[in-house]
Amino acid sequence: METQVTGGGKIRRKKGLTEAQLGRMLVTPAVLVMWAVVFFPVLATFWLSLHEYNLKYPYLGRPFIGLGNYLALLSDGRFLNSLKVTSLFTVSSVSVELILGMAIALLINRSFKGRGVVRTAVLVPWALTTVVMARMWAWIFNSEYGIFNAILFRLGIIDQYVPWVADTTFALWAAVGADIWKTTPFMALMLSAGLQTIPRELYEASMVDGANGWKRFWAITIPILKPTILVSLLFRTLDAARVFDLIFVLTGGGPGFATESLSVYTYRALFVNLDFGYGSALAVATFLFVMMISFIYIKVLGAKTER
Repeated sequence: METQVTGGGKIRRKKGLTEAQLGRMLVTPAVLVMWAVVFFPVLATFWLSLHEYNLKYPYLGRPFIGLGNYLALLSDGRFLNSLKVTSLFTVSSVSVELILGMAIALLINRSFKGRGVVRTAVLVPWALTTVVMARMWAWIFNSEYGIFNAILFRLGIIDQYVPWVADTTFALWAAVGADIWKTTPFMALMLSAGLQTIPRELYEASMVDGANGWKRFWAITIPILKPTILVSLLFRTLDAARVFDLIFVLTGGGPGFATESLSVYTYRALFVNLDFGYGSALAVATFLFVMMISFIYIKVLGAKTER
């Protein structure tokens, strides 16, 4: 609100937008878009999950059953198995990706001949689309003429070819290995960007004090990189917890249900069984699972990072 003095000495106030009102006006379009593409679909899915609604039996209508679908989840062995598969896939892949990504980031952060070529080569797996990458690894793990079996056989590690993606013992780990190959470059890229922000003077001062490379890593690199590590872990964990395309193309969720993740089970309930009520409950459960992971990272690990 602006103040003006008129010719007679009178004060006249000119109405206008306050800073808070202007801010609300500027964010309103973004809020409306978020409501249209995020909040409304989530609420609609939750409302649908409170009904029994199967397109295979349209004559049954869509009766309201409250939390019936969610109670059914607790006794659904297939749901519990998909939750276990998703958790195991997420923890295994993200843990290894963090370790390998840190090693690669430390390597490409050094000055050496051909560093630009190495950086470009490292990013190639991440540049591939997941579907193409999954088909490629399906050929690599082929039980008859896959190159992975051929290498292990020639090295004497195995005495006969193994059906990696068709065996309940190895199928999930084959998917984990493919995911590590695909997304480790993302972790390396994020951590490499964080390494660029560390002042070189800190390392030089620690070397003067007699600190070796291992001590410099734990006393300087890790503490300064904690925010970058948190963001990288958060992005990769949320992505891994929602894994669908890799498993769907590589193993199809099999053999049996050995690699069926939450997203794959939700897809089958919705679009194969056409059970939109139960499938919506699965989608909400997946959403809550991802939200829980976000809460743990932000509240627990985030609090430790700020100390």
